[in-house]
Amino acid sequence: MTASEDKTPYLNLGPDAILDAVESVGYHCDGHQLALNSYENRVYQVGMEDGQFLVAKFYRAGRWSDEAILEEHLFSTALYEQEIPAVPPIADAEGRTLHSHGGYRFSLYPRRGGRAPDLELPENLRHMGRLLGRIHAMGGVRPFSHRPTLDLESFGVASRAFLLESNMIPLELERAYETLTSDLIERIGICFDQAGNTRQIRLHGDCHPGNILWTDDGPHFVDFDDARMGPAVQDLWMCLSGGREDQIAQLDHLLSGYTLFCDFDIRELRLVEALRTLRMMHHAAWIARRWDDPAFPLAFPWFNGPRYWDEHVLALREQAALMDEFPLTWDK
Repeated sequence: MTASEDKTPYLNLGPDAILDAVESVGYHCDGHQLALNSYENRVYQVGMEDGQFLVAKFYRAGRWSDEAILEEHLFSTALYEQEIPAVPPIADAEGRTLHSHGGYRFSLYPRRGGRAPDLELPENLRHMGRLLGRIHAMGGVRPFSHRPTLDLESFGVASRAFLLESNMIPLELERAYETLTSDLIERIGICFDQAGNTRQIRLHGDCHPGNILWTDDGPHFVDFDDARMGPAVQDLWMCLSGGREDQIAQLDHLLSGYTLFCDFDIRELRLVEALRTLRMMHHAAWIARRWDDPAFPLAFPWFNGPRYWDEHVLALREQAALMDEFPLTWDK
């Protein structure tokens, strides 16, 4: 990949290239396409001549190896085959799910609709818990071989180092960010030490409500692109919201469904705020790493302004305090 391709990885992925790629797998497009909400990769809804729609996902070059992508495909397919509502890629007649055309790797998915989940309803939380329990029961059967682990080094230490070298942080806040995040790294390490040697399993990895589509039949899980090894609570804490008491009540409903299918190590509750902090640090570094991609300044125009960094530092300070509090509790 050349330097210019690295900065504009999708420069040549125009409408004709998208249709040509889909048709190279044997489909007949009707010319309709709609860009869906995705920045790391590029995802499009593409119309077929028979009136159906497919979703075409074009992978960012250099992010995942072919082996890592296929490992994610196999995981979501295995879940689907066990009647867990994941949305796996479509396999062609030879069983291939990863394709290449015009210099881009891509996969095709059936279109699945749905609405945002209402995770304030106890029954919805129990339903989510049951499905996550089944996902994690399968996730614990064997590890990923080609996908990374969610850890302090990659999400915290590396993110901090990149941002401090990026010149994205306003000069007047750089010292505050540097000292604060140094303290956060230490506190996160303490949280992991207190949790002990927790089990690492295959996770969805990015199980926020935007990756859960709810229908009258319940939820289904999309976008396993961030699937990785990590503690089970990583897929659980993003289903919680509100203040401490609200989260404790929600957690009780969630785990009442989850533990029907998978055991939960209560020590992992010590990781909730640490994992939230790592996600915040990693997200900021992710935007900074992609800033040369023209889509990112358009999508996040506030990122390189002082207001964002003021609020980011304030939010991280709040996380420092939260990590010092007692973890969420669960009465089995």
